Amino acid sequence: MKLTKDSISPYIIGTMRLGSWGSNLSTSEYEHFIEGCLDLGLVDFDHADIYGHYTTEEDFGSVLKSRKDLRKKMRITTKCGIKLISGNRPEHKIKSYDLTASHIEASVEKSLTSLQTDYIDVMLMHRPDYLFDPHEIAEVFSKLKKEGKVLAFGVSNFSPSQFELLNSLTPLVTNQVEISLLQRNAFEDGTLDQCQKLKVIPSAWSPLGGGVLFKDSKDSKIKNIQKILAVLAKKYNAATDQILYAWLRKHPAGIVPVLGTSKLERIQAAHKALDISLTHEEWYMLWESALGREID
Repeated sequence: MKLTKDSISPYIIGTMRLGSWGSNLSTSEYEHFIEGCLDLGLVDFDHADIYGHYTTEEDFGSVLKSRKDLRKKMRITTKCGIKLISGNRPEHKIKSYDLTASHIEASVEKSLTSLQTDYIDVMLMHRPDYLFDPHEIAEVFSKLKKEGKVLAFGVSNFSPSQFELLNSLTPLVTNQVEISLLQRNAFEDGTLDQCQKLKVIPSAWSPLGGGVLFKDSKDSKIKNIQKILAVLAKKYNAATDQILYAWLRKHPAGIVPVLGTSKLERIQAAHKALDISLTHEEWYMLWESALGREID
């Protein structure tokens, strides 16, 4: 399985805020939300074992248990590697990262059970464990793939060198990192260069910068960004978030934003932003507003 610009949804539906960490949707509300996304052709759903303190996968799986027809219409990504202190994991004494083969394998089994599915489309290593052994990880990836439990693997929040190390031993299909107008490291630290070189599709968590740009601010830089956004929003008859999505999607690496909302109307609005094509200069207008000065 290889993710390409043509095969992956233009947006990935993030599930972190659907459960107890956010909207606390009921099973019927989950079902309505999932069907609404699928109706838009948005088939990629992004999970992590830790979401909702290890409950959101199970909430989502409750829908798939009763609506088995939905599973074949979607792709499920989930993540492992972060061990939270939680009443649902009393054996965890501290928050830590764990990418040992035994933890990865155990996490996959738990996610399969929680999500009520026989396979995971894409399994991401959520954070780079400073003690990770790439050879050990490659071996367990191969085992899980041969067993049909995971179709493809990727990483999240890995540096370019960490990605290169693991990818040299086992093929990775994505690196999910924080990318937004307010968090631009991936444009300059080699992450997006690497994705283009290897034809790996990057996905962006927190693509709207945590909502800061939608609030009143006394920060002169934020106010300047908001001013440019307002100009572009007027030109394209669009909302601010639609301009921000268009800004990310213009990059030739094919950045796929992860949408963190539980509101279908916001998903629908994001989908309409696919028709917005910023000019080269407009892209740099926003870059310079975030930089706070003219580029060198």
